[in-house]
Amino acid sequence: MMTAAFKGFAAGVALLATTQLAGAHDGVTHETSNEAAQHLTASANTPGFPDIKGGDFNLVDQNGEPRTSRDPSGQHQLVFFGYASCKAICDVALPRMAEAVERLKKEQFSVTPILITVDPERDTVETMGESVKRIHPDMVGLTGSETALAEAYKAFQIEKSLVYEHPDEGPIYAHGSFIYLLGPDGKFKTLFPPVLSSERIAGTTAAYIKGEK
Repeated sequence: MMTAAFKGFAAGVALLATTQLAGAHDGVTHETSNEAAQHLTASANTPGFPDIKGGDFNLVDQNGEPRTSRDPSGQHQLVFFGYASCKAICDVALPRMAEAVERLKKEQFSVTPILITVDPERDTVETMGESVKRIHPDMVGLTGSETALAEAYKAFQIEKSLVYEHPDEGPIYAHGSFIYLLGPDGKFKTLFPPVLSSERIAGTTAAYIKGEK
C-alpha cells in the first residue's frame, strides 16, 4: 500500500490537477501549475520517490476475457486505476490519457489504454463496456475478484477508500491519480501525474516505444 508520504504526495497531485492552480507539494512551492508538473516529472523514479516495481495481474476485461499485465497485441499500455462513474480526478486523467493515445496514433504508435476499477461492485463485466468506450473506443476496462484486484493495487501502490455515499451517484472513492506506462510484456516503465499535458505523456511514451528511454 502507499506510504504516508506517497499518499500525501498523490493527494497534492490530485488537488493540483483539479484546480489547475499553483501550490506546494513534496516540500517545494511552485509559482505555476506548469512548474509543478515539471517538478513532478523530474521526481518520478528518483531518490525519495516510491519504488514502484509494478507486477503481473490476473483480471477480466469488459468482454469477460481473462487479462494479465501482458498486452495480447504486443503494445505498450497506459493504465489508470479509477472507476467508470468517477467525476473527480478520473475526469482529468482519463480524457488526458485518451488524448495521448490519439496523439500517438497519429504518429503511427499503437498504445492500449486501460482502466482498472477500484469499484468492482458497479464496474462489472456487464456494465463496464459502454462506459469505457465513451472514454476511448480502444479502452480496456478491467475488473476481477477482491483478491485479484488487491494484488493489482499492491503492485502499483494503489490505495482506495470510501469517502462517502452520494445520494444520487452512489459510493464515492478516493484512489490513485497517476497514469502508469507498461511495456508489452507488462513491465512497469514510468508514471505520469495527471497535471501533465497529453502532448507530454505521448512524447515520453513514444520515446519508450522507440527505445530512447
